[in-house]
Amino acid sequence: MIIWVLSVWAFVFGVLAIRAHYKGPRFLVYIFRPITMAVIISLVLEAGSQARPDYRYAIAAGLVISLAGDVFMILRKKRFLEGLFCFLIAQVCYTFAFLSGIYLKFSSWPTLPLLIFTVLVVLILHPHLGKMRVPVFLYIFVIITMARAALERAIQLPGTAALAAAAGGVLFVISDFLVAFDRFVKPSRSAQAFILSAYFTAQWLIALSVCLR
Repeated sequence: MIIWVLSVWAFVFGVLAIRAHYKGPRFLVYIFRPITMAVIISLVLEAGSQARPDYRYAIAAGLVISLAGDVFMILRKKRFLEGLFCFLIAQVCYTFAFLSGIYLKFSSWPTLPLLIFTVLVVLILHPHLGKMRVPVFLYIFVIITMARAALERAIQLPGTAALAAAAGGVLFVISDFLVAFDRFVKPSRSAQAFILSAYFTAQWLIALSVCLR
């Protein structure tokens, strides 16, 4: 029951965060976006005791570091590079979690679509990045590695927990591509609704993977 109670609260606060972004006042963004992540973190702490300790701790670490990244991203004077670094470390934590308890012998089929997607993203972003090219491309490599590990976990460990992790990993990639496209290629007022919806859902699914069997 606690899983779904906390999930409902995460949904409510996530909606309020998105609404505050468009309707204001601005200080509500500073309140509701971190609270949404705090509720998602509480999922792992309150309902994740049956998971492998290394998996649980790595996911919890990734969520907490993501929360720090959120803080950098919502400051009025946005600290993009610092936020990007926080999310990069979070992806490393998630990758470690997804690789725990599985064989490091990967199936071949998920690699091709991820590779095609990565090439397309690089081609789209490359002309627009300027001095941010190296950190952004490094982040792309790390998050694609995370998604690949999440998909492999779902292949080797059939079950709802691994499926939630895989869906969360893929959705995180989509969310961050939308962030990059909005920031570097073509800003759009409507982008934040899609970005935050995908982001919160991805983090919720990753946290949920600790709570499910």
